[in-house]
Amino acid sequence: MMLKAIELKKIYGNVTVLDIPELSIPEGQSFGLVGNNGAGKTTFFRLILDLIRADKGRVEIMDKNVAGSEHWKEYTGSYLDKGFLIDFLSPEEFFEFTGKIKGLSKDDLDGFLKNFEEFFNGEILGKKKYIRDLSMGNRQKTGIAAAIMGDTKLLVLDEPFNGLDPSTQIRLKKTLKELNGQKNISMLISSHDLNHVTEVCDRIVVLSEGKVIHDIIKTEDTLKQLEDYFAV
Repeated sequence: MMLKAIELKKIYGNVTVLDIPELSIPEGQSFGLVGNNGAGKTTFFRLILDLIRADKGRVEIMDKNVAGSEHWKEYTGSYLDKGFLIDFLSPEEFFEFTGKIKGLSKDDLDGFLKNFEEFFNGEILGKKKYIRDLSMGNRQKTGIAAAIMGDTKLLVLDEPFNGLDPSTQIRLKKTLKELNGQKNISMLISSHDLNHVTEVCDRIVVLSEGKVIHDIIKTEDTLKQLEDYFAV
């Protein structure tokens, strides 16, 4: 199993913001997480990445407790927000830094960036800008590309379509489908846009007040099911 949440609970003050007794994500599954603001989506992702600690239970990636191991970081790529960027670097410097951490040679890095030329759309590289001076959408592109870089087996993206123009959203969906289909990468993606998540993900979980309300394997009716649920 790629990822397991076991008796996972996070509490702030007297409020339980996440309570997932059991959730398993097999290798190669594209997994979507949806819910209204405050549902617990980002909390769940931060627990997965050991950015915060659970009050009860644990998260395992490939049978390793993330709170007690570093091994899972070698094959886990993630981008949750701009805090994942080193914004005083240029995109080129950031990609070079990330590539070194992930063990890429210069040729490997050059090849990776060349494959992302369409996604970058001439707006990222060669602009002589620091990341902090890029638009929100271009910072988003930079973070997503860095998350995918290397031998990624598990990809975690929180609201990856935010700030992207329609053309880039289409390119991102194409890229994610290719990664899942050709490289069998397990993907965890949250989005407020039900169309995006149903298009990219084969399984969709609805969170409400920190609890799993629906766990759906995608069919032709899934988008309507979700729209009906959130319309109430």
